[in-house]
Amino acid sequence: MIAALSVLTAGTGVVARAVQVRQAAERAFQDQAALAAADAARTRAQVVLYSENRVSTGKTFTESLMMYGVQPAAIAAIVGSAQHVYDLRHVRAGNRLFIGRSVTGELRGLRYQIDPGKMLEVRTTGRDFFAAINEIPSRTQAETISGQIRDSLFNAVADAGESPELAYRLAQIFGYDLDFYTDPRRGDTFRVVVEKTKYLDGKTEGYGRILAAEYDNDGHPYQALLFHDPAGNPAYYSADGKSLQKAFLRSPLKFAAPITSHFSLSRFHPILKTYRPHLGIDYGAPTGTPVQTIGAGRVEFAGRKGGDGNMVRIAHSNGYETMYLHLSRILVKQGARVELGQTIGLVGMTGLATGPHLDFRILQHGEFRNFLALHLPPSDPVERSEWNAFASLRDQWVPLLTAAPQAHTAMAQPADTSPGLTPVGSR
Repeated sequence: MIAALSVLTAGTGVVARAVQVRQAAERAFQDQAALAAADAARTRAQVVLYSENRVSTGKTFTESLMMYGVQPAAIAAIVGSAQHVYDLRHVRAGNRLFIGRSVTGELRGLRYQIDPGKMLEVRTTGRDFFAAINEIPSRTQAETISGQIRDSLFNAVADAGESPELAYRLAQIFGYDLDFYTDPRRGDTFRVVVEKTKYLDGKTEGYGRILAAEYDNDGHPYQALLFHDPAGNPAYYSADGKSLQKAFLRSPLKFAAPITSHFSLSRFHPILKTYRPHLGIDYGAPTGTPVQTIGAGRVEFAGRKGGDGNMVRIAHSNGYETMYLHLSRILVKQGARVELGQTIGLVGMTGLATGPHLDFRILQHGEFRNFLALHLPPSDPVERSEWNAFASLRDQWVPLLTAAPQAHTAMAQPADTSPGLTPVGSR
């Protein structure tokens, strides 16, 4: 009897511990999900990505903005806000024009370079537009920034006194190997060599290129070095010359979005009320969310197709094809060449859809594959003919990445978060 009671007590203890472990794991998951949601909201609200364009020859300022996708209502607001500081009839063809958008594609600002020393800047907060003529920053220099993770990369970058833009760009660089919503561990460190554009008084105006970066994830360091191939195309490579990029991105959406339906050979269709194969992955996202092609290729089809609604189909190299279904709007044309990460459409619910989402599908040599289980091919490494140039660059930056990280605290003064004259993503 005593032995039986001992076994029963031990068994109860094991069950209790198992319940405690499960509850702790559930709490950790909930905390992680809340942190990811907060980071995503902050990124949508604060990160502005500027693209560089030029005022078109033979076109007015308004016509140039329309060419670059700015809506008529926004153009009217920009012109109205700028008229008290600068006469837009005096814009010159060929002058630099920067258009700033949020990561979800919303217009956030505009810059027009009046002359070598002055810049017209228009910013928007909601429906309000504000214009001013500002001095162009006088110098750009490389600085090393480092920090330690206590919960998320975004908070660690903020603790280092930097803008969320820097965290967003670091997440993009290492995003082929790390998921910054699930992989970071307390005590992880980052170090980045980045160009900062500054005024004469030393105030930071914005960021330029990230020249080198390192993220140490639970004792496993990941390094990235910016290098240009013989054609001048910029990319990031590890210290041994391997490309950090894969041939495909990990998601057709620029933002983390919940998967509402997985790849399945027998799924109950919510509209047709029958079991049938679901040969793609559904990502739940609001109507109008930008959809990006996961790889470079050629548009084989762009249009309406029955229950698939508005669809884009792209042919890639090595026998891969991708499909993007139920779009509310298509932004590419059949036969067009598209680049990795290019916005090709907007999330919608056209065709047979109960709500806004993206149905994303990938084929390999004509067969549908489960994207989440697919081992995607890597990009090419540094070419042998370019190795000496790459090794010289590596020897310049790696010592800065491997030095002992400097301590940063939340008391550090935040840098000016306005984007620099070198637009995000330019090299």
